[in-house]
Amino acid sequence: MKQTGKFSLALHTLGHMALDPTRPRTSEELAAMHGTHPVVVRRVLGPLRAAGILLSEKGHGGGWRLARPAEAVTLEEIYRALDEPFLTPIAFAPAPGHPCAIEAAMAGTVAAALTEAEAVIARHFAARSLADIARALPPAGSTGAAPGQNCQVSASPAPDSPL
Repeated sequence: MKQTGKFSLALHTLGHMALDPTRPRTSEELAAMHGTHPVVVRRVLGPLRAAGILLSEKGHGGGWRLARPAEAVTLEEIYRALDEPFLTPIAFAPAPGHPCAIEAAMAGTVAAALTEAEAVIARHFAARSLADIARALPPAGSTGAAPGQNCQVSASPAPDSPL
């Protein structure tokens, strides 16, 4: 399974925004949290702005912030806006100019399975919001630094997390 860096970066940055939704975040600040370049952040967050998930404000005091409450943004919306599926049947497609019936049958079967798996992923994400991610964080003062402090939030969700 291909895990997309775009989706990871988007969830990471949006998770920070969900914790403090009124504070705009600059691309530079978000890039530092994720260990990447601000241009990468802008390229990932641009489609989220186009999808109505984020707002961006230029100038002094500007930055990125959620366009809606975290409860109103599903992970599926984010996933769809980035248009980069986890699973892709490209590797199983018959080679160009190579009309093998077995290869074609295999490609069709694998493509159907991957399509079904993507639908399961989408359903899972549709049932979860950015607020769910924020609620899954360990309580303040527990192991791990506070969100945004070298961004060492525990990778494990809280014990009763639905994520």
